[in-house]
Amino acid sequence: MTAKKRRKSSRNNGSNSCGWGSTHRGAGNRGGRGNAGTGKKGKCKMPQKGTWTIQFFGKRGFKSKGFADHYTVNLRSVEELLETFVKNKAAVLEKDIYTINLTDLGIDKLLATGKVTKKFKITVKFASKSAIEKVKAAGGEVILPAKKQVKAPEPKEKGKE
Repeated sequence: MTAKKRRKSSRNNGSNSCGWGSTHRGAGNRGGRGNAGTGKKGKCKMPQKGTWTIQFFGKRGFKSKGFADHYTVNLRSVEELLETFVKNKAAVLEKDIYTINLTDLGIDKLLATGKVTKKFKITVKFASKSAIEKVKAAGGEVILPAKKQVKAPEPKEKGKE
């Protein structure tokens, strides 16, 4: 009967190669994983021809929207920031009515979230119907710019040309 012999690979456990030799160490042996080493940063080794290069190289995806074209504010925020507005002279108190020009502050639209406990006279470009109703119910008013009247073209009658 022959004696059971230990495998050679078990003797290599714990060494750097573990029986793989000196050239099998990980992704570093092949220059990295994926498209590493194809010149993504320097673009000097990037393949010049072929549409597949467009898929792998270059920026794509979401773009930053930057700043919004319009800014909105809720009635709750107006009440919370009221003291700050008065300190900065953005709001004026006259006979229990706070006069605020939101257009000068860069705010375009007034929304109705929140309760109105004080009287306001607010000037703004746009306001929701419910915001206007809440301010009027508290004894204030919302001043909107006058809309330009655009005349619709008169329909042409058939047969008279």
